[in-house]
Amino acid sequence: MIALPIVDPRIITLLVLAAVVFALIWDKARSDVVALAGAAVLLLTGVVRPIQVQSAFASPAIITLASLFVIAYAMELAGLLDSGIRRLVALCRRIGAVGLWIVVGLCGTFSAFLNNTPMVVLAAPVLRDTAQSLGLSPKRFLIPLSYATILGGGCTLIGTSTNLLVNDMAGAAGQQKFGIFEITPVGLAVALAGGLYLLLFSGKLIDTSERPGEEVSAPTGLGGTTMAGGQIGDPRAFATQRTLRPLRALVSLAVFIGVIALSAWGIVPIAAAAFAGAVLLILLRVITADEAYSGLRPDVLMLIAGMLVLGIALRTSGLAEQMTELLVGNLEQLSPLLALILIYGVVLLATEILSNATVAVLFTPIAVSMGEALQVSPRPFLVAVMMAGSAAFATPFGYQTNALVYQMGRYRYLDFLRVGLPLNLVTWITAIAAILIVFPF
Repeated sequence: MIALPIVDPRIITLLVLAAVVFALIWDKARSDVVALAGAAVLLLTGVVRPIQVQSAFASPAIITLASLFVIAYAMELAGLLDSGIRRLVALCRRIGAVGLWIVVGLCGTFSAFLNNTPMVVLAAPVLRDTAQSLGLSPKRFLIPLSYATILGGGCTLIGTSTNLLVNDMAGAAGQQKFGIFEITPVGLAVALAGGLYLLLFSGKLIDTSERPGEEVSAPTGLGGTTMAGGQIGDPRAFATQRTLRPLRALVSLAVFIGVIALSAWGIVPIAAAAFAGAVLLILLRVITADEAYSGLRPDVLMLIAGMLVLGIALRTSGLAEQMTELLVGNLEQLSPLLALILIYGVVLLATEILSNATVAVLFTPIAVSMGEALQVSPRPFLVAVMMAGSAAFATPFGYQTNALVYQMGRYRYLDFLRVGLPLNLVTWITAIAAILIVFPF
């Protein structure tokens, strides 16, 4: 066996981290390939051991996400989303703009449990067409649609991969794991504040005048896209219209509700409940094995697995602890409240540039170490990472749903800045206040 040169693992981890972040910002390679390449380097250099890499690929977060993808895909194939949206469109045509806002709100609600990409892919065209038929500008509703689904995703542990990743890594660091609805009071407060802001102010901030000869149209050129939100893949895969199959829809919905109930009541962990639910749908032939594999979205899963390996390296090499010591050491006079505000702001900035998986991996160890260094509970800092890690509002490329409506609505970049920056401030203030109430130090 060839012995590799002895190099401080912290230096190797820092170099790999810098290379991964640079590659993700450069955005010339697929995010999942970048993450896996970083994991491979860490394995080859001995920073992480094979068993640790294996643990990343078999982590509860990966199992939960993969299983939920299958269950959601079964509901989609059964025509549940299409049927529901068609009924909402009929409502919109009767009651006008109020109906369009109801659609936006319901999509945000469903995103607390279902992946928001297919939600936006299905809902955005009908919002656009319905708004135009009512003589309203679709631009008033497409950005709020994307933002509402992002806000909804923060309301439960399974609403976004960010929450699952933070929870998984916190557990690996010896912290008590979160329940499926434990963060809901904070997420709901943030979602309600953000939703009220969108309802009252977004229409005034968005430039609804069309450019000469321009029509609001369907998105193009989205195949194989890789964007900072980590929601990668071809969104057109979700765009096929499905005919409602009542029996399959009922069974898949019942299984999904059962998974949520079992995990919420603490009967079994969410990973076990979701995995059993996915297998049950295959056994009941609600979805075939081939269809289940098609719904897995391996690009997202591999991105997360690769980033988990990087997170393990950050923790085991001692780099995360050293970074926290530098941060807290320079901010010794800060109270826990100011530290909480600071970490939320830093994560908020990072998530506009990096994938939510990268942000979760980078800042979860820091959140744990920060709580321990300040001799307070790390849980408020972990919830701050969850909330801020998905709050990509200020750019059209921070999250895939933003990019989808950006192209469909033919927005200007400044539209996202005008609406997103105040929304970041509103959600930041609300999140801090809610965290202090629900998760005191």
